[in-house]
Order: sequence, then structure tokens, then C-alpha cells
Amino acid sequence: MTAAAEIESSPETGEDILAVARRQVLERGAGLSEEQILAVLRLHDDRLEELLSLAHEVRMKWCGPEVEVEGIISLKTGGCPEDCHFCSQSGRFPTPVRSAWLDIPGLVRSARETAETGATEFCIVAAVRGPDTRLLSQVRDGIKAIREDGNDINIACSLGMLTQEQVDELVAMGVHRYNHNLETAKSHFSNVVTTHTWEERWETLRMVGEAGMEVCCGGIIGMGESVEQRAEFAAQLADLGPDECTMNFLIPQPGTPYENYEIVEGKDALRTIAAFRLALPTAIVRFSGGRELTFGDLGTRQGMLGGINAIIVGNYLTNLGRAPSADLDMLDELKMPIKALSDTL
Repeated sequence: MTAAAEIESSPETGEDILAVARRQVLERGAGLSEEQILAVLRLHDDRLEELLSLAHEVRMKWCGPEVEVEGIISLKTGGCPEDCHFCSQSGRFPTPVRSAWLDIPGLVRSARETAETGATEFCIVAAVRGPDTRLLSQVRDGIKAIREDGNDINIACSLGMLTQEQVDELVAMGVHRYNHNLETAKSHFSNVVTTHTWEERWETLRMVGEAGMEVCCGGIIGMGESVEQRAEFAAQLADLGPDECTMNFLIPQPGTPYENYEIVEGKDALRTIAAFRLALPTAIVRFSGGRELTFGDLGTRQGMLGGINAIIVGNYLTNLGRAPSADLDMLDELKMPIKALSDTL
């Protein structure tokens, strides 16, 4: 066996890893193990198209052709006390972002504009360690105003780490899904964040899932992690079993410790997306921050044909995205229908 073949074989059986994935994931719906994910991440570039094709088949069989569209809005921007090294909203770094709050009319207007794109999810995000009384009151008033505006879009939230009481409050408000990213592998987390732990994030996700909200959890690729740690991270997400996995790629932000990090190379990013799909065959896998910078238009199309089945349209929290119409036109050209609101309820 050649060295290349050894790299591309299953660690359990020595069989070609894509043949194993086809049988295990495509046919049975069982995600790859950490060792198997690592073998996929080590595949040579000349097998990338084969890998992407298999990931697309898995997505189509276990999730269907529909694409879930989501918009996000920052209710509270900047001034966060945490030191997440990738984030321009941290108050600990000399970034251009300053603290600001969005008023309720602005929140309602953003939700309306999001619904008009055909999106079924609207995520309210705040740059905080966790929500205080003022923030939860603002979220409550905002959701009430969105409903009074006649908008029945699903409301998601991303408000940091929660207590059980706060989880229960969000459930009572009718929050459909909660986003709280683990960000990276457990073994790498302390290199990315020092003001809280990976375990604290995990505990919030556990409470959210047990309370009946859908769990949205992913992370950021390109923060200095090794390929082994990417495989570790995918396997840890599979253990969590999120309803949705967000795939972000590092945008080096001025003033942060990661401002000079290199952008993830497109082929490497596509290989990672496909590997995560093979680890999470039934989850929503969403294109999120950094895709414009990492992929460009052509790579975005390849990702949509390589395991992705959800997308954020419009701008991100502190970075501009593409015009929603550009993404919607792309989905139309790819003949990928947008998931209807009735299908998400």
C-alpha cells in the first residue's frame, strides 16, 4: 500500500475512507468517528470532488433538497467582557467596534426585512457573557413587537451562557432555537478563550436541549487548530447532536489577537465542510461568517453542493455579507428550494 493510500484509508479497516463513508453514512445514516473524520480531512486535493459529491448525496438523502434561510441581527453590539480572541466585539481588545444597542423599532424592521427574503429563522444576537435583566427584557419586548407586527418567523437567540432560569424564560417567550457555539475543539479552547471554559458552554447547550429548544452549535475554522483538532471538534459536535451546526471561517479582525492570521484556503475549507457533513448526516449545516472571504461566489456554490443545506443571508454582526438577492438567485440557479416556514414548525 502506498503512503497516499494509507492516508486515505479507514483507520479501523484499512478500506478506502470514502467507500466506508458511503456505506456507513449514506446508506445507514451513521456519522463518522473522530478517526474516520481525520482520514477524510487528510484526503488529497485530487479526491475533493469525489468527497464533495458524497457529502451532497448524504445531505440530499438525510435532509432533502430544501435550504433553510436565516437572517441575524445584533441587539447589543460590542463591549463584551470576554476575551474570545477572534471577536471584534470584545471590550478587551483595541478594535473599531463600540458598544451600542438596537431599539425595538429597528429590531422589528429587521425581522420584517428578513421574512421578506423568504427566511424562516431570525436570530437575535447580543455580545455578552450572558444575559442580564435588561437584555432579557429587551428580547421579550422585541419578540412581542415582532409578533404584533404580524410576523410569524421563527425566533432564535444567541445571548451567551445561560442559567436554568434564563433558559426557562426564553422557552416561555417562544424562542424556537438557541445558538451557542463551542467555537473549537475542547483541547484547543483555552488558546482561543481564557475568561470562560468549554465546559461552561457545553452546560448551556445541555440545558437548552433538555428544555425543548432546538440547539444550534458550531464554531470557527482557521483559529490555529490542527487538522487533528478539527476532527476532534467535529466528533464532539456529533456527541452533542445539535439540530443545526454553523460553519464559520475566521475573518481576521483588526485589533484582535488573530488580526494577522491567514484566511483558510478554499479547498481546505470545502474539505472541512464535507467532513462535518459526514460527521453530522442529519443536522442542518449552515454557511455562516467568513464564506465570502474564504470562498468567493464559486466556492460558495461548491459548498452548497458539498453538504451545506442552510445559509445566512445579508450582513453578519460586524461584517458585511452579500446582498440577500445574490444568495437567493444562486439557490434558484442550483434548483434548491427554500424551506417554507410551515416545514419548520
